[in-house]
Amino acid sequence: MNKLKEYGFTDRVYTQTEELKKENDDLHLARIIGQYRDRYKIISEFGEMYAKISRKFRFSTEHLSQYPAVGDFVLATFTKNDDIAIIHNILPRKSIFGRTAVGSSQEEQVLATNIDIIFICMSLNNNYSLNRLERYLSIAWDSGAKPVVVLTKSDLCKVIDGIITEVEEVSFYSEIIVTTNQENNSEKFAHLMTYSPTVVFVGSSGVGKSTLINQLVNEKLATSEIGHGDKGRHTTTGREMFLSKYGGVIIDTPGTREVGIQNTDVAKSFNDIEELAQNCKFRDCTHMKEPGCAVKKALEDGTLDQRRLDNYSKLLIESSYDGLNSRQIEEAKLNRMFKSMGGHKSAKKQMKNNLERKNAQKYESLR
Repeated sequence: MNKLKEYGFTDRVYTQTEELKKENDDLHLARIIGQYRDRYKIISEFGEMYAKISRKFRFSTEHLSQYPAVGDFVLATFTKNDDIAIIHNILPRKSIFGRTAVGSSQEEQVLATNIDIIFICMSLNNNYSLNRLERYLSIAWDSGAKPVVVLTKSDLCKVIDGIITEVEEVSFYSEIIVTTNQENNSEKFAHLMTYSPTVVFVGSSGVGKSTLINQLVNEKLATSEIGHGDKGRHTTTGREMFLSKYGGVIIDTPGTREVGIQNTDVAKSFNDIEELAQNCKFRDCTHMKEPGCAVKKALEDGTLDQRRLDNYSKLLIESSYDGLNSRQIEEAKLNRMFKSMGGHKSAKKQMKNNLERKNAQKYESLR
């Protein structure tokens, strides 16, 4: 079998390169299989080697999300006297899994691209959180990949049936795989790997991603024990791609403690609430105090859970900050806070007028 086909190279990918290669015969197709702080690892017809982006690429790139990521198909040049390839172009991505970057820029950080399945891992100990699962599902559905929920360490849970039921409901009956630390779970994933997809494992630190991947690949990843209070330790420090023994490739990502809501499909994750809202009396209903609110009625009759509505409202607010920098986000938060007063600037103007009027009254009383 062609080694490159094992890494997801298809006729479609080769066809995409034809026009770009006409402009430069020195360009060769490669796929990024590792991403570290200051370099990449790629696989091409020349085998595996490290790479960096060209100076022109660096200076022409404005956003973090435009840089190469694990899973990207790229065009690079290779020189005989240098063991570092140079990346010049990224081919169009069919799917993107990302999060909001750490820091004040609020830019999207791409974790993996051209993926077919996202395995959302959550351990059945203190890490378990429906709110976090809904957040991951929102990002997964928006990515263009298929989400599969993986519940790990089931041997630590005594109410597994009840948890599966509530996970089925919030994930709209996405496939669920239940694993345990006491056995090899690889065969539970085999049916999903038969058509050689690109898959990514995501989840908080310590949920057992590396342990599961070790059961699916021949090359072993480093793992670590759970720390105090069921908090996992970061094991993966970069993003890497591995060949699966069942076919296809697996991308491992560092544990994500906080998942930003950049570029998400909140509507699909909370389709039940969106449908209820269609029956509200007012189109811009906030589902708080308005009369004729179908969402409030569902809360009262028990068909909708308050926790789910609260999480929906939170993620909806976060998604409205998409594309804003830290200063703009702060302004948006203030405008939301002073909505009843016409926004932040209007509230400041009213408070200034009130203060001036109060000072004038005080001055008159002293005369």
